[in-house]
Amino acid sequence: MARLTAVKAKNLNKPGRYGDGNGLYLNIAKGGTKSWVQRLTIDGTRRDMGLGGYPAVSLSQARERASKNKSAVANGINPIVEKRRAAIPTFREAARKVHAINLPTWRNPKHAAQWISTLETYVFPSIGEMKIDTIGKADVLVCLTPVWASKAETARRVRQRIRSVFSWAMAHDYIQHNPAGEGIDAALPAMPRIKAHHRSLPYQEVPALLEAIDATRASIASKLCMRFVILTACRSGEARRAAWDEVDLEAATWTLSGERMKGGKPHRVPLSDSTLEVLGAAASIYDGSGLVFPSPVRPGRPLSDMTLTKILRDNRLADRATVHGFRSSFRIWAEERTSASHAAMELALAHAVGSAVEQAYMRSDLLEQRRELMQQWADYLRQPIVQST
Repeated sequence: MARLTAVKAKNLNKPGRYGDGNGLYLNIAKGGTKSWVQRLTIDGTRRDMGLGGYPAVSLSQARERASKNKSAVANGINPIVEKRRAAIPTFREAARKVHAINLPTWRNPKHAAQWISTLETYVFPSIGEMKIDTIGKADVLVCLTPVWASKAETARRVRQRIRSVFSWAMAHDYIQHNPAGEGIDAALPAMPRIKAHHRSLPYQEVPALLEAIDATRASIASKLCMRFVILTACRSGEARRAAWDEVDLEAATWTLSGERMKGGKPHRVPLSDSTLEVLGAAASIYDGSGLVFPSPVRPGRPLSDMTLTKILRDNRLADRATVHGFRSSFRIWAEERTSASHAAMELALAHAVGSAVEQAYMRSDLLEQRRELMQQWADYLRQPIVQST
């Protein structure tokens, strides 16, 4: 077999395989792409091993790689297996890939930061530098056992994130089984399922709070945003990031896109007379950013998540209520004081109603029923709007 030369390797363009000896071939695909392939006999079986593309890998480099592979086989080493092993990531590398993949889908920057920081704290010190295919159940238990009883919720989250990393590795055929799966359950003490409820103020006390808000030293943006949260029974983040282009004053409707909602589905909020008054007052603090309630200390940015909590602290209510808890206040009021349907009450909170089948057949968001309900809530809470700090 005539050996290749650098000039010949460059000039060849007809699809096929061109040998150089030592099992080395220059492979030319139908599209003209050139690559190096070495044919090896390993344990009696002929195997082809890629050595890289041409011209990124030159003829001399391909020969050097082929020679090393042949020597490895002669010494009982399988270079194909070794090449694959070299590509297997460590747990740390795999975790960072999973984090990067999911980052664009996480709407909460705080969650994104905590996702990787918990692994850095509880997992990387033990198994971060281990190849992901060498990690077993015992290694995972080393990470989880110290915090399983003392920091139950943290431990749950850490385990879920470890499982996500191994699931990614399984999808890439680096491993066959998930060592953080059900197989370790017996080695961990049982945890009671705890459903955390947000502290909520009894609805009978909410009108007085709205009046007390006016006396706080909070900015007008914070006061108005708190009123908006309570009147619409929305989540804090939805209100703090509310934009004027989401509001239709004529139709008295606030429409949030699926990207802005926890459930990922668009949501329409009917605006009561009191809520429209809040928006009218908010127009006086417009800063050009498009935000309804812009931060007075960070121009062009929404209010921080602690801004509204501070209003509760100023009124000595932080130990009894959370901002999110006003949704519960509204829900209990609606149940006890109105004849609204269960579906209308739940849809007012942007909750899914019924089974998956029932949801598939439910075409209406009951906007007009909810409009009546939210007006009743506003009438119950009726207080004058503050116009200045």
